Amino acid sequence: MPRTRSLAWSELKIGVVSIVAVALALFMIFLLTGEGGFSWQRYSIKTTFGNVAGLKPGAPVRLAGVEIGSVSDVAFTGDRVEVTMEVGKKESSRITSSSLATLGSVSLLGESAVDITASSSGTPVPEWGYVRSGPAAGSLTDVATQASAGIEEITKLVQDLRAGRGSAGKLLTDDQMYQQLTALLTASQEVAANINRGRGTLGRLATDPTLAKTLEASIANLEAVTAKIRSGEGSLGHLLNDDAMAKSLTATTSNLETLTGRLNKGEGTAGKLVTDQQLYNQLISTTDRLDKVMASLQQGQGTMGLLLQDKQLYEKLNKTVDEVGALVAAIKADPRKYLNVKVSIF
Repeated sequence: MPRTRSLAWSELKIGVVSIVAVALALFMIFLLTGEGGFSWQRYSIKTTFGNVAGLKPGAPVRLAGVEIGSVSDVAFTGDRVEVTMEVGKKESSRITSSSLATLGSVSLLGESAVDITASSSGTPVPEWGYVRSGPAAGSLTDVATQASAGIEEITKLVQDLRAGRGSAGKLLTDDQMYQQLTALLTASQEVAANINRGRGTLGRLATDPTLAKTLEASIANLEAVTAKIRSGEGSLGHLLNDDAMAKSLTATTSNLETLTGRLNKGEGTAGKLVTDQQLYNQLISTTDRLDKVMASLQQGQGTMGLLLQDKQLYEKLNKTVDEVGALVAAIKADPRKYLNVKVSIF
């Protein structure tokens, strides 16, 4: 009986040691897999893609390039593909509403992975919440999309050119425009040839040293004038450099502003003329009357009108004036003849 008990206890110790060893082995293997810890240390999040490019369950999930979990499920949801991921809870503060999930690759063989950008500025994504998805910057898909868009634009451009749209299209299809461009090029060549030969102002400027020297002298004079102005010489120089003149100009401007203000307020004769409607109406009425008087004179109405229009009356008036002038001259020459006064006393 004692021998049997000893064997049973020995077998029990071996079994306990074996179980502990297996548990330790499993624990070490689990730690080496890098799956993010125990189940209570992980939580699930989701994202959706239009094309997962062969992504399978078990693919790594990386946060800013650091592996934090793995893909647990890949399934369709409508026309998109929903990807479920298990990641470590300790990274939850870095996976927020500002993060972006993209498809990456593990190796050159094309094994897919999910890359998530780290962002602490947004709200943390809760368990079973969704992370925004988008194309990876510089990915083959993004490059292919941009290349397709570029090819479409080039195709449209070629079609427009063939249809004769735009200046380039008209140049390719419109013979008249081609001829005009050819004529323009020919004229440009002739202008360049004339300049080289010294014809015209530009030609003389390019080939005649005297004209070039004259232009240089004019530029030198202009520089001298600007130098004098900067140094305060002359009226412009005083205006730019003399504070007294600047203050005087400012005062003049202030006076003009005051005058225009008074005019706007209706002060003075000019102000009333600008703002008083009654005075304006009286002026218009007076102008109308003057117009009527002038019209009557032009039509020969009244004494002044007859005098302006009736030549006979004008000649008679001139004759009368001449006779009166002759009479006055005769009286001055012999006043006794015309001024004979008799005084009689009763």
